[in-house]
Formats: sequence, structure tokens, C-alpha cells
Amino acid sequence: MLNSSWPSLVGLLALRVAATLLMTPVLYAIPMPASVRTLLVVGISIALAAGLSAPSTQPFEGWSGLLTAAMSELALGAVLGLGVLLAFAAFAIAGQLLDVQLGFGMAQIVDPVTKRPVPILTSAFGYLAVLVFFLINGHHALLRGIAYSLERFPVGVPWSVAGAAAPVLKQAAGLFGLGFALAAPVVFCILLVEFALGVVSRNLPQMNMFTMGIPVKIIVGLVALSLWFIGIGGVMTRTYASITATWEGIFAAASPKTGQVR
Repeated sequence: MLNSSWPSLVGLLALRVAATLLMTPVLYAIPMPASVRTLLVVGISIALAAGLSAPSTQPFEGWSGLLTAAMSELALGAVLGLGVLLAFAAFAIAGQLLDVQLGFGMAQIVDPVTKRPVPILTSAFGYLAVLVFFLINGHHALLRGIAYSLERFPVGVPWSVAGAAAPVLKQAAGLFGLGFALAAPVVFCILLVEFALGVVSRNLPQMNMFTMGIPVKIIVGLVALSLWFIGIGGVMTRTYASITATWEGIFAAASPKTGQVR
């Protein structure tokens, strides 16, 4: 039997923190070496472990028990990170909708988060989501949520995936709705332009609507998007609030007294 110790507590906690942060664009917002990210995760884990009155890990039955606890911490961190990732995915959906409507789908750049080519507005919405997330101190709330998870799910204690499935699936179900709401006014303006171009093409068939329509849609779309940024704050607040709602649902699956899953 392996006794609970401070290194095992920090190590298991680091797995939870790493899995949570790696599922979010927070660590990738600023380019930095992998060693710096590793030290950041370890530093956060040590700081969180220092706030615990006593190590909360349980004695493990050999290395198999320790491995099981490590896998449990990784899974819990991934589930928590999934709640954040789904919120940022709504911004990606909004960007993809506009890229298709404006014809920017052919112009692609490398996304630093996914390491794959993405259209221009999709990448721009991703950067906007990360920027606003830091401006509203979302990274502080993220760390507080991880710290609160230690009370609901003590390190090394088994937890039930079934209790976390419902809030995550609920957030995933509303993903497209939030993504469309982030781009709805611009999409509506482009739709009106499409109707107008259709009327013009019927009355003036000699005009080439393909060469004329693309510049008009780009100009109208970018102007509408610039104006929409003035009132997009309410929808962005709802998108970020979905993270809180999902995490509250996950934490609600644990008993407030014992931290055990109901």
C-alpha cells in the first residue's frame, strides 16, 4: 500500500490542472515554450495544494491504485476543461458561419490552438474570445473553479462520470444556438444582400452577379460586423455563463458534506 504524501498530492493535482488547461485556449493565448507551460501547471498545483489543510489523497493499493487515481484525475480535468472548450467552440461556429457567407473560407491561416489552418474570421473570433475572457477576469474564475473542485471532488477520490454527463450534454445541445446568436445580425444582413442581388439579377440579367456580389457581401458583412461588436457583449456574457452553469452542474453531483458523488 502506498501512503498518501505531499508529492503524490501535487502530482495528482497537476494532472487535473493540466487536463483542464490543455482543453482550453488559455495556455495557448500567448506563444510560450512547452517547458514554461509545464512549470506553470506545476506552480498552480503547488499553490493549490498549499491551501489544503492536509493531503486529501487516500492510501493506494500498490501502483495499480495510484494509476487508477491518476486516470481519474485526468478524466475529471478533461470534463471540466470540456465545459470551457464548448464555450469557445461557440465563437468558432460564429466565425465559420461568417466565413462561409462572406467567402473567406478559401483564405486560411494557422490557428495556434488547434495547429491547423482555419478561415480568417474563425481565427479572429477565437482571438476575440480569449481576449475578452482575460479582460473579464475569466482566468481568475477558472482558477477559483479548479480550487473549488478540490472541495467537491477531493484528490484521489473516485467520482462518477454519470453525474457530469448531464450538464456537459446540456451545454453541447445549446452550442449551435450560442454560436448562431454571436453572428445572427451579420448573417441576417448578408441574407438581405442576397435577396437584393437576386432581385437585381432577375431585372438585369446581363450583369455578372458573381463578380459583383462577392465585393458587395464582403463590404456589407464587415460593416455589419463592426457595428455588431457594439452590442455583442450580451451574447458573449451568455456564452461565458454557460461555463459557470456547466461547472455548477458538475459540482452539484457531489454531496456538499462529503464530496462524494450522489
